Amino acid sequence: MPMSAENIESLIKAALPDAVVELTALADDNDHWSATVTSSAFKGLSRVRQHQLVNAALAGKLGGELHALALTTQAP
Repeated sequence: MPMSAENIESLIKAALPDAVVELTALADDNDHWSATVTSSAFKGLSRVRQHQLVNAALAGKLGGELHALALTTQAP
């Protein structure tokens, strides 16, 4: 079952409360998304660690309910 933008954003914000999440559908299937996540929690972290924090926030949904996520992360 696909994930809506609202579900993805709420999971990320639950883990990173100050996050600004911008989602763009890559297809009209709620299965392929592009996300830009900005959070002060990323300050001083490598890009890999930033992505790990977002992936952890999605609680194992990647590869299942959420088939594909093109991810960009940044500190404010």
